[in-house]
Amino acid sequence: MIFLFTDFGAADLYVGQVKIALHRRAPKVTVADLLHDAPAFNIKAGAHLLAALAGWIPPGSVTVAVVDPGVGGPRDPVAVVADGRWYVGPDNGLISVAAARATKVEVFSIGWRPDDLSASFHGRDLFAPVAAMIASGGRKAAKLKKQPQLAVKFGAEDLAEVIYVDHYGNAMMGLRAESLSREARLVAGGRRIGRARVFSEVPQGEIFWYENSLGLAEIAANGASAAAKLGLQAGQTVAIEPG
Repeated sequence: MIFLFTDFGAADLYVGQVKIALHRRAPKVTVADLLHDAPAFNIKAGAHLLAALAGWIPPGSVTVAVVDPGVGGPRDPVAVVADGRWYVGPDNGLISVAAARATKVEVFSIGWRPDDLSASFHGRDLFAPVAAMIASGGRKAAKLKKQPQLAVKFGAEDLAEVIYVDHYGNAMMGLRAESLSREARLVAGGRRIGRARVFSEVPQGEIFWYENSLGLAEIAANGASAAAKLGLQAGQTVAIEPG
């Protein structure tokens, strides 16, 4: 399978073009969307979101990962195998957290280039075709060359920032909940926020944090938008008060 993780926007015309490029080179390979509303331009937030999703990606599959405000600039294209999962995208840190948390990693530069590579849409013209080559058994055509490591690395550590706000207004942190005590409070939007297990444990409208289904700490409100109540958006720092 090929999975797509981008900040292209689900309602815009870019995702469709990427899928056409994949279909041209790998028509029999299933393509699935992971996310197309990763925080725009925020590579670090995207890296932590991708790492949180990595455990749900089947080994042997290929993920096209593109949050690439530096497209057309000096950053290089890479293919990474982390615990048996392939990632294809820019070497700008986006793949680095998933790689840092993996037990076995290989990094490859990509030598293949299309004849008609646009300056501003490498997701369609470069990363999608290479992902299709890998997924369909054509690694040799992608001209992959092993290299020692990624050029840009954020490391395996957690990120005490909002990395994603969903349409409910729930704000995910780049914090793995297992690293926090049950008594810990998160400080965001001028509020000290305590933990609950699920929404129904707090009164209607009350703000709390909990361990979400990806294992991340998430600030939410029962039946309301925590992001609207607290003015939260991706990139905002969150403080931790240990219990």
